[in-house]
Amino acid sequence: MERRRLRKLAIFDRSSESEIFRTYQGKPMTLASRLVLALLLILSTVAFAADSPFDLVITNGHIVDGTGSPWYSGDIGIRDGRIAAIGNLSSAARKRTVDAKGRVVAPGFVDMLGQSETTILVDPRLPSKIYQGITTEITGEGGSAAPLNDAIIANDRPGYEHYKINPDWRTFRQYFSRLEKQGMGINLASYVGATQVRRMVLGDADVQPTPEQLEKMKALVREAMRDGAVGVSTSLMYAPAPYAKTEELIALASEASKFGGIYATHMRNESDSVLESIDEAVRIGREAHIPVEIWHFKVAGKANFGRMPQLVARVNKARAEGVDVEADTYAYTAWFNSMSAFVPAWAHDGGDAKLIERLKDPATRARTAKTWRRLPKTGTTSGTRSPARRM
Repeated sequence: MERRRLRKLAIFDRSSESEIFRTYQGKPMTLASRLVLALLLILSTVAFAADSPFDLVITNGHIVDGTGSPWYSGDIGIRDGRIAAIGNLSSAARKRTVDAKGRVVAPGFVDMLGQSETTILVDPRLPSKIYQGITTEITGEGGSAAPLNDAIIANDRPGYEHYKINPDWRTFRQYFSRLEKQGMGINLASYVGATQVRRMVLGDADVQPTPEQLEKMKALVREAMRDGAVGVSTSLMYAPAPYAKTEELIALASEASKFGGIYATHMRNESDSVLESIDEAVRIGREAHIPVEIWHFKVAGKANFGRMPQLVARVNKARAEGVDVEADTYAYTAWFNSMSAFVPAWAHDGGDAKLIERLKDPATRARTAKTWRRLPKTGTTSGTRSPARRM
């Protein structure tokens, strides 16, 4: 607590010290507290003077430190690639100075839904993230880097070969170990994907797990959470995820909840049935006793334009009822997806090989075309009508 106070107070000029001693965050301070803070400020000044020169000092910026506090003015001293001091560093020795007057200075941004679990193995620096100021990414949207088995690797081999990656890990522990050995340009955390767990036990088929198979899936979630996963995620528009019923997802989310994880979801539908999909996410949160994060919160299709107030109201209603649910959106006015996402879920049954085999049949292609013609003109994604009715 005292460290946090020091960091908060060290940003003020000496002329402000008397005001600092009178109050701290608007609360009256006792004499003892003032003496403690005075000592800390003296020690911090001695520490600044005793240290070697900073590699870089950023001055005059509006500092946003990520704690939720309002921005504040101050200097930031960088040494050996780390923040070494925050405060009035006008007299501190430094090798370089950057004047950030009129600009926000932040330790970095968190990408709450990145997909760099593979590309970080290609270029550990992840320049596409760093150049945007992103220093932390949470990945694993339905699918995840782990767990892996030989069947999944064989099915996904074209992707690994494209990136020239040898998938030599099987668990999250092994995957994270590989990242640590190679080095990383950003911080990375991952959900364990419910799709990944389903593929490990059931493959890509449109089947329901037996009680024994569901127990295996739950055990895989537990193992992933012990290895460091931050929760369980779903991407319910993309096969084989649509084959999973709500009860299956509740069972997996319940395991993540035991480890303090969260449930993050690309919902089952973001178009005509979007409200029902929100209700499903809320139900999972309520019955699994787990916080819920709804990714890329939106509604697709011209017929649904103007419905966002309904979506927000549905989330707020769940929050008022005690469910810990939040949602995030993006700033795009349009979206894009791969062609495979527009192929209905029934055509994906059994995986890519089966899909290609089906599409060679003229009758199947015609049936698929009918599905496309029923989709909203501005687009929606794979099987968003049929899977919503499977719940």
